[in-house]
Amino acid sequence: MYTSALLNVESTILDFWCLLKPKVIYLVVFTAVAGMVVAPGNIHPFIALISIICIALGSGSAGAINMWYDRDIDLLMKRTQNRPIPSGKVSAESALEFGITLGVLSVFIMAIAVNYISAVLLAIGILFYVFIYTIWLKRRTPQNIVVGGISGAFSPMIGWATVTNSISWESFILFLIIFMWTPPHFWALSLNKSEEYTKASIPMFNIVYGSEKTRKHILIYSILLVLTSLLPSLFLKRVLLYLSVAILEGCIFIWYAISIIRLKNYSSQKKMFSYSISYLFSLFASIIFCSINWF
Repeated sequence: MYTSALLNVESTILDFWCLLKPKVIYLVVFTAVAGMVVAPGNIHPFIALISIICIALGSGSAGAINMWYDRDIDLLMKRTQNRPIPSGKVSAESALEFGITLGVLSVFIMAIAVNYISAVLLAIGILFYVFIYTIWLKRRTPQNIVVGGISGAFSPMIGWATVTNSISWESFILFLIIFMWTPPHFWALSLNKSEEYTKASIPMFNIVYGSEKTRKHILIYSILLVLTSLLPSLFLKRVLLYLSVAILEGCIFIWYAISIIRLKNYSSQKKMFSYSISYLFSLFASIIFCSINWF
């Protein structure tokens, strides 16, 4: 009986953890850390840890509220029907309460323990994702991903603000990189999930304008992304090293974008989606590495 109860507790914890969209949290936290490292000045390790926890909780709160609101369409899509709410593992009310609690706590702690600018940016990121993207745009316009990408792009700006208590053009460049990355990343996925999005009545770009136009727009945004990715060289310490990495990875990104236009198949689009994730991690790892004085 004790073992059974323990397993139930572990299962419940895991279900609530899944509500937070942990894969998204990893990326949000990593890009936020990049903002912290690049920012001028110093931050106490304990304050940095508090900031990271708050950013993770804020991201998770937005994910949980998103799952609460999208529980009806999640049930219709094979990709999402096993999420905690549609699968019946977590009630909708519990998910909403959990998400709101985490969001309020993350912003409050950030304001008290770190600074007000980072807290305001965190709050804007959460509210934008919940109200602008999830509730307003996602089910109404094919530009949902483009505009909605603003919320995810806040993370390096928040990281920067935790150190400097300010917003700068450098942090805005990091914001732009994620903003430009978001459409090709998600459109590559949506091309392979067209039937599911159609069933759920979500007007993704490829559903409204067709696959061919979507592939062309993926290439356009990929080129804009690569050009934007060169801008951190204006403030990083190891300029040539960073440019070498950014150009090489960018060329591969564009090659994948061209391949989905040329091949027009599931495999090429899946590879584009997968590479886009490793690309962003690798690019921001390069930004971190090239901003540190190693010698």
